[in-house]
Amino acid sequence: MAGTVQWLRSVLFIAQMYLAMPLFAIVFTPFALFSRPAAFAACHAYCRWVRWTARWMVGLRSEVRGTPPQGEALIAAKHHSFFDIILLFSALPRAKFIMKKELKWAPILGWYALRIGCVPVDRGKRGQAITAMMQAVQDGRQDPGQLIIYPEGTRTAPGAPPAYKVGSAVLYAQLGQDCVPAATNVGVFWPRHGFYRKPGLAVVEFLPPIAPGLPNDGFMAELERRIETASDALMAEAGFQPPAADHGEPHRDGRGAMKKGTSSR
Repeated sequence: MAGTVQWLRSVLFIAQMYLAMPLFAIVFTPFALFSRPAAFAACHAYCRWVRWTARWMVGLRSEVRGTPPQGEALIAAKHHSFFDIILLFSALPRAKFIMKKELKWAPILGWYALRIGCVPVDRGKRGQAITAMMQAVQDGRQDPGQLIIYPEGTRTAPGAPPAYKVGSAVLYAQLGQDCVPAATNVGVFWPRHGFYRKPGLAVVEFLPPIAPGLPNDGFMAELERRIETASDALMAEAGFQPPAADHGEPHRDGRGAMKKGTSSR
């Protein structure tokens, strides 16, 4: 019975969450058309709404740990589901994402993503995607903010073997900035697919930055080690035990080469 009630609460929560999106857009768009800060204000307001309704409708509390960067920064984050996007964005003043190209055509979401400076990338053409990503990021550097990349390129299930791609290393080398890793346990409560939302404490944690200057292989190994170790700890804290894995080396394909690609939502 309790499971059925939680399932119904989850469905109602998801329904109102997506209905709220166009309502927030209607209210803020007249201002966002002429003011980029207003576009950020709209997105921050929506994130606060989702976190608040998740807490009282399905019992899903949320918390941001660590020190979110406030100035220009590169953030490489673990990606479980839509909710870790909400938590990341709510903690950062000027966040923008490397996102898959198709999302720019999504109603409301796509326009706001482009308005706040997100960078669309075609994941199907890896070599071209990396070149286009580098150029787009370079072109957008006049608008300071926190650039978020998902090193695995997509959402992953809790405990799934990591598959880190080289796009984050390309940006790290190009920008010459600290890279701030971010871990999460969100997928324990809010999965990639399905309607059920589990009560508990969802966490995104900003980790100590990785200083610039590491070679690609060294950076990827350190990034994966930090993110996966911290995410495993957060998931264990939430009651989930991921399978044992070696996070000391970047994920490689069957030929022993580091997988290449870009990151997207």
